[in-house]
Amino acid sequence: MAVELDPARILEVERLVGAPIGLVFEMFSDARNLDAWWGPDGFRNETHEMDFSVGGLWRYTMHGPDGKDWPNWIRYQDISPPNRIAYQHGGEMGEPAHFEGVITLRDEGERTRVILTLIFATREARDATFEFGAVEGGQQTLARLDAHVTALHASAQGT
Repeated sequence: MAVELDPARILEVERLVGAPIGLVFEMFSDARNLDAWWGPDGFRNETHEMDFSVGGLWRYTMHGPDGKDWPNWIRYQDISPPNRIAYQHGGEMGEPAHFEGVITLRDEGERTRVILTLIFATREARDATFEFGAVEGGQQTLARLDAHVTALHASAQGT
C-alpha cells in the first residue's frame, strides 16, 4: 500500500533533460559528475567521501559565491537504477536529517524527465526552505545537470 504524503510538506521541481536515462542516472552516482553540477548557480562542490550504495554516505561541502561553506551529507536509502534514488539529507555530521529526498527519472526516449522531491517533517520546515529560495535553487541545479549531461552526451555522440 502506498503512503499518502501531505503536499504541505513537499517541495518538488522537475526538468526534461537532453540525455537518455542511463546517462542521467550516472550523473547522480559519481562524485566527479556531482561536483560539476550539483547546487544552484554560483555554488561549487567538494566531495570528501562518497559511497553510492544503500546505506552509503555522500559527504561534501558546498562553497557559496559569497565565500561561505555549507557542509552537507546524504545517506542513501534506496537506489533503483535507472529510475529512483531516495536519501536523507543533512548539514553537519551528527545532526539529524533536514529532509528526505527522492530523485525520480522517467525515460522519454533520448531525453529524461528528472523530478526532485523533498519531503520535510513539517509544513513550517518546508515553508522555511521556500523563503530560502529552494525552488529557484532546485531549478538552477537541474538546469546545471541538463547542461552538464547534454554536453557529455553530445561529446559521446561525436556532435
